[in-house]
Amino acid sequence: MSLKKLKIDLQKQSSKKKAKILQRFFKTGPGEYGQGDIFCGITVPVLREFSKEYQSLAIKETLQLLKSKIHEHRLLSLFILILKYQKADLLEKEEIYKIYLKHSKYINNWDLIDLSAHHIVGSFLMNKNKAPIYHLAKSKSLWERRIAALSTFCYIRNYKFNEMLRIAHTLLLDKEDLIQKAVGWMLREIGKRDLAVEEKFLKKHYKKMPRTMLRYAIERFEETKRQSYLKGIT
Repeated sequence: MSLKKLKIDLQKQSSKKKAKILQRFFKTGPGEYGQGDIFCGITVPVLREFSKEYQSLAIKETLQLLKSKIHEHRLLSLFILILKYQKADLLEKEEIYKIYLKHSKYINNWDLIDLSAHHIVGSFLMNKNKAPIYHLAKSKSLWERRIAALSTFCYIRNYKFNEMLRIAHTLLLDKEDLIQKAVGWMLREIGKRDLAVEEKFLKKHYKKMPRTMLRYAIERFEETKRQSYLKGIT
């Protein structure tokens, strides 16, 4: 399978109508978080099918796709990297992990991160030192900080909460809406598995955390408890 053929196949699936909708949804206007991002209007399920068909694409060509100006090309490259990672031996997994972090500037929208970070960064560091994730959490890059938060999703799914709680503390006062949402979401995921752990963190920090972060974290709480947090009377 060649990159040239893949791009031809992608072009056939493109939709100007869908592209316009996606460009509004992903805030690509001046001053917005996705400023300048370009969409061609291909849905995620279609991209996943392409990734299965083109998973044998060479790493070099996969990286060319990741560097594309077109959003769906970058997302597809990440789906391909995930499939490669899942079938790789330890050395190959490490190579893909390093590629991911080295090219993080191209993983520059929330969906790209949310659909890939835990599959590669989180997975590779599962039984290793988590220093790289903590380092990302202190990055000046909005997207690297979100990678840090979302990488912990695989740990949360395995009932390992300490990494996310540490990152939540680091990002507690982050001013970026997309970071506040990510942290709140991951805290909510912890609560789905162990509500006591989430509430212990919230009771210590909820009065100073941004409102958006708090709302995401308590979204599944029963209404009386949710309102007590929002009113600061817990």
